[in-house]
Amino acid sequence: MVFNTLTFAAFFACVLLLHNLPLPWTARKVNLLLASYVFYSAWNPPFVVLLWISTVVDWYAAQGLVKSDRPAARRAWMLLSVVANLGMLLYFKYGNFLLENFTALLQAAGVQYHPPHTDIVLPVGISFYTFATMSYTLDVYLRRALPARNFLDYALFVTFFPHLVAGPIMRPTELVPQFEQPRRATGRMLAFGLGLMTLGLFDKVVLADTLLAHTVERVYDATQAPGALDAWIATLAFSGQIFCDFAGYSTTAIGAALCLGFAMPDNFRFPYAAVGFSDFWRRWHITLSSWLRDYLYIPLGGNRHGPARTYLALMTTMLLGGLWHGANWTFVAWGGLHGLYLSAERALRARFAGYRPAPWALLGLGLLTYLLVDVTWVFFRAKDFPTAWRVLTGMLGAHAGAKPRLEASAVIITLTVITGILVTHWAMRRRTLESVVARTPAPVIAGAWSVMLFLIVISQGTGNAFIYFQF
Repeated sequence: MVFNTLTFAAFFACVLLLHNLPLPWTARKVNLLLASYVFYSAWNPPFVVLLWISTVVDWYAAQGLVKSDRPAARRAWMLLSVVANLGMLLYFKYGNFLLENFTALLQAAGVQYHPPHTDIVLPVGISFYTFATMSYTLDVYLRRALPARNFLDYALFVTFFPHLVAGPIMRPTELVPQFEQPRRATGRMLAFGLGLMTLGLFDKVVLADTLLAHTVERVYDATQAPGALDAWIATLAFSGQIFCDFAGYSTTAIGAALCLGFAMPDNFRFPYAAVGFSDFWRRWHITLSSWLRDYLYIPLGGNRHGPARTYLALMTTMLLGGLWHGANWTFVAWGGLHGLYLSAERALRARFAGYRPAPWALLGLGLLTYLLVDVTWVFFRAKDFPTAWRVLTGMLGAHAGAKPRLEASAVIITLTVITGILVTHWAMRRRTLESVVARTPAPVIAGAWSVMLFLIVISQGTGNAFIYFQF
């Protein structure tokens, strides 16, 4: 089920109604759990079984960790969780990828191998809920958290529909305690939650799908090499599309949870106002970057064992983070570029430790950060390396004679939207949406809300799935 459809609107209205009935808290949690299974099974009902497997395995693994005193037994329970979760992820998400690369490796060695055809369907959101459930057992194993008190609360944590298929990637300590006591949204929470959902859908339906997606497709899905203007405009458009699409989902999810009385963490904090790449990853997909930091970068040594070990940990983390996004080497290249950026930034900070940029220099560094992030987006969007190379060389002006593919209107719309996003991000760089809303007069809020609703309704959307559903 997709947020930007009438089906979800009807589903969410029913969930709100049931959640606010005068029922016992356990009954209302059961309603939320069943609703979450309905939400997920709308794509492919059999894949609910994977959710059950992940839920049951991690629940009993955590119970075993608590009851075991011997280190070997605790390690065995932890490995059971990791192997079960990563095993499902490897098979469904990377099975075809691994087989294709194994076949190519054999052929390069002169061995002709023709594997049987496999048609593995990728379950929606498997990357998100496996990371969420793994964090549960890993935190219990590391003695950073206690297990959930009852199975219903844990099962609801795993399947809670707002964050189930595309995040934010929740930690048990953030959500499970909220299920222990009855919760309903206050009038203020309901209004703010509905406002967030409107903002998220505006980002997705109006900006990402209606204004930017076609421009991206015209260049990135073409077989001809683009000229410099087309390549840059399409890449700028994708930078806006990917942000509005994914931040739109996260904002809608956070708003939906708030309407039910639950709080979820921010997943984006105006990332295109970042100055440097550490700052970018503190603002972009925050729950993933913190997950990678806590469960991969720090266990690999972090910054505790000298520069060489730190750079190795950074590169390994970002390469695996890129691969997490998709079973394609272009995603690995995207992660590798970010790893290089982070390593170079770390070296420069050590070299110029006392440097404090002036306001104009801060702006220049921010724009440089944005443009270098745009270079990485080429690999994220391109379906293969030849496509990425065509776009990159086009951005460098290598195809001066290329026939233009974008109309003047597409160029103007893209530049207008991207300028609006950048200005908004810089204006909000040190602010929060909540603080701005609190200081804004109610008529202004109502007017902006009405405009967004109107534009959502008139946009000729088709309920396109969110980009991150494929991850």
